[in-house]
Amino acid sequence: MLPVVALIGRPNVGKSTLFNVLTRTRDALVHDMPGVTRDRHYGVCRLGERPFVLVDTGGLSGEDAGMDALTARQVHLAVEEAHVVVLVTDGRAGLTALDRDILADVRKRGKALLVAVNKTDGIDAEAALTDFTALGVGTLLPLAAAHARGLDRLVAAILPLLPAADDTPDAAADGGIRVAIVGRPNVGKSTLVNRLLGEERVVVSDVAGTTRDAIRVPLERDGKRYTLIDTAGVRRRARVEEAVEKFSVIKTLQTLEEAQVVVLLLDAQEGVTEQDATVLGHVLDAGRAFVIAVNKWDGLTKYQREQCESMLARKLDFVQYAERVFISALHGSGLRELMRAVNRAYAAATREFGSSELTRALEAAYEGYQPPLVRGHTPKLRYAHPGGSAPPTIIIHGSRTAHIAEGYRRYLENFFRKRFRLVGTPVRIVFKDGENPFAGKKNELSERQVRRRRRLIRHHKKS
Repeated sequence: MLPVVALIGRPNVGKSTLFNVLTRTRDALVHDMPGVTRDRHYGVCRLGERPFVLVDTGGLSGEDAGMDALTARQVHLAVEEAHVVVLVTDGRAGLTALDRDILADVRKRGKALLVAVNKTDGIDAEAALTDFTALGVGTLLPLAAAHARGLDRLVAAILPLLPAADDTPDAAADGGIRVAIVGRPNVGKSTLVNRLLGEERVVVSDVAGTTRDAIRVPLERDGKRYTLIDTAGVRRRARVEEAVEKFSVIKTLQTLEEAQVVVLLLDAQEGVTEQDATVLGHVLDAGRAFVIAVNKWDGLTKYQREQCESMLARKLDFVQYAERVFISALHGSGLRELMRAVNRAYAAATREFGSSELTRALEAAYEGYQPPLVRGHTPKLRYAHPGGSAPPTIIIHGSRTAHIAEGYRRYLENFFRKRFRLVGTPVRIVFKDGENPFAGKKNELSERQVRRRRRLIRHHKKS
């Protein structure tokens, strides 16, 4: 499971800006007006050696009524679920009484704590840090989140405070392939788990949000072992049970990192919604192999099925490599094909390649379509070798690879995927420039070359 780091502090100190920079997203709304963030935002930071879940929170104003009180409750929930708390302060405004109160509250909860002094760009950073020494914190971290300064130091300070990473055994050692079932609330995830198991193992209700935590269930089917992970539905809007609803988001992100294959469950009667696209984005960010399962297929007419297939082809065109299986979790139709698709996706994601076969495939791809010119020169792709699995990573060595267009990268991904019949898994291409072996060396001429050069110079002068 991924550890959790929470960003807290007064309004308008730059927490959302820092969140966006660390997660390399724009998920958090940023504005000069204080109090823009009221809810919690979740994302994954991958800047260090170890990824962790990052939580952006609203500003604490010290008020006990109205919207401020609701925001404070969200912050307290984020602190409770976090392993490390980062108190973000404003270096230009200096230390305030509210900063002291927030720090005292975190200390009472016994959480690992760091203090980041933001907005130190354009001012004397050392002088700004001096004001915060009164907090009694060992290390003060200067930041300029708007300009992405000081991030490496912050991440380096967070990593030692995280709990020890759990050993993640392979499929043969932990009861089989870890399969996470994700999707919107009430699309039939728990019903699917129960149907695969053949028993009422998970509570099923018409009320959206019945499942609140990630539930792991072992399964043996057709001689293969699996670990099914039923997740809570990811909602787009807040509901009555805010604490539970927000906690489900972080559990889904952690589950995606743990899973080996993800089953994205869609509702055939509603099609691909905005919430479905959000969940799919999390799956792609995690780089996991996945299968698209379209549920409630039995309740559609022939015309509705044709319309649904056309809509899926249009909206999911960018993930054509993912298999689509039409099922009915309630009646059990299509489940055998679903598990076969899961097996194919797992096999593709964990396949091992040899350097020779990757290099031959690269040569074929290069002959078929060469990359666009870079400053009048064609980038050279010399050889390739494997760089890891889940997802398959291919490292390509050559020259001028830093300037290769993104379109050519996608061409190579599709070529390798088609060449090796990789279904249900993304393919990552990493370019590395080869060093010039003659860099810094002076060409020394032989005696014969020197005499020839002199004759050419004399001849040129005579003419």
